[in-house]
Amino acid sequence: MDMEFCHYIDGCWITPKAASTLELLDPETEHVRCHVPLAGAEDVAQAVASAQKALERGWLETNVSERLVYLHRLIAEIDNRHDQFAKIISDDMGAPIDFCKAHQVDAALAHLQGFVEAMQMQGETDVPLSAGPMHRVRYEAIGVAALITPWNWPLNQIALKVGAALMAGCTMVLKPSELTPQTGVLFAQCMAATGLPAGVFNFLIGGAETGQLLTTNAQVSAISFTGSTRAGQSIAAAAAVGFRRVTLELGGKSPNLLFADCDIETAVRQGVAHCFRNAGQSCNAASLMLVEDSILDNVVNQVAKVADSYRVGSPRKPGSHMGPLINQTQFERVQTLIKDAIQQGARCVSGGPGRPDGFNSGYFVRPTVLVDVTPDMAVAREEVFGPVLTILSFRNLDDAVLKANQSAYGLAAYIQTSNASVANEAARRINAGMIQVNGTSRAQGAPFGGTKSSGIGREAGIWGVRAFQEVKSISGLSATEV
Repeated sequence: MDMEFCHYIDGCWITPKAASTLELLDPETEHVRCHVPLAGAEDVAQAVASAQKALERGWLETNVSERLVYLHRLIAEIDNRHDQFAKIISDDMGAPIDFCKAHQVDAALAHLQGFVEAMQMQGETDVPLSAGPMHRVRYEAIGVAALITPWNWPLNQIALKVGAALMAGCTMVLKPSELTPQTGVLFAQCMAATGLPAGVFNFLIGGAETGQLLTTNAQVSAISFTGSTRAGQSIAAAAAVGFRRVTLELGGKSPNLLFADCDIETAVRQGVAHCFRNAGQSCNAASLMLVEDSILDNVVNQVAKVADSYRVGSPRKPGSHMGPLINQTQFERVQTLIKDAIQQGARCVSGGPGRPDGFNSGYFVRPTVLVDVTPDMAVAREEVFGPVLTILSFRNLDDAVLKANQSAYGLAAYIQTSNASVANEAARRINAGMIQVNGTSRAQGAPFGGTKSSGIGREAGIWGVRAFQEVKSISGLSATEV
């Protein structure tokens, strides 16, 4: 049965006014699982107007301490529904239930806790400057924020945007992906339970047209979007009218550089995992492995063995296996990229086209490793968004950096070497927003975002909060006199 899909506007659950709906299929069975109503112009206008009124009713004047109360309540509401979120995320996108419990939900909670710590440490509204007496900087909420999130990490991406906008003092309209609507509804229920004043948080179910209506609304002052590079370009162009603030977290084709002096076994195991995690459906997936010539054969052999050990299975069953892709569109795109690469001369050392053995339906993909790939092949240039690892070789540091920077994207890069000088130089020269060396994880609250076609701006921690604030320079009054 379809769950009840409603918008949340001005503190009330609203039945969608639009007549159009989207049919969604179960990623495992390909059976119809729900019909999603899509918000139209009237719904969008009502939600934005509600957010604007909430600013005028006093939310703009709230302080950090007041807003932190609501953030703590939100964290508690999500934590109390931890297993429910995991099940719904699994149903929505096909990620295995254990992965959802351990990663999908916990990642969102970690980001929200990161906002708590950031605001407690450096989230003051008024910050004195040491440059001169009686001079300070004031951070003020931009206004109404439009938040548009993707399906691949549905709760995590919502938390990144809503948590930041809330701490910045903005009011907001959230439109999560129409492909993972149940996750969005449950999150909206958590927000409603926090007791936020009416209109501070508004929620719409909708598709691309809904997003376009939202991002072109003249009362929206800031837009935060995570999704495809093509959609990001359209949003940036629309936001130029009125010079509205835009944060765009877009695609990636992240290189993973393995130098000859690295711990090969560890680098291979972590590299394959970072590519195949979430069935490859992550914007920062390490999907392009660049390997120094002298260790190429060794690395290829080890990668093939590790990839062969991966198993695919039902997202509803416990275990560490990989689930299906989210829908037929993604499935067909991944199949096309694999087949085209092989036809152009790439060699498949693990996996390959088609479904895994034993699967005749569902959007299951064989975890695949391709070698003898050339930089001009689509699989080496484009974001696959599936469990496909492409391996190329490099001669030396200069060649590695050159090949890493040939991508149109610049989201993340990974470096494996025991030489700190090499790691430092590679990290400095690679054009990407995030660099991770020897399997280290990003610190909580570290800025998330990229360069080039990977987007504009940063999310997470204080960086995410400041994206929703204007900076005002005030001289003649100290912070203690305000």
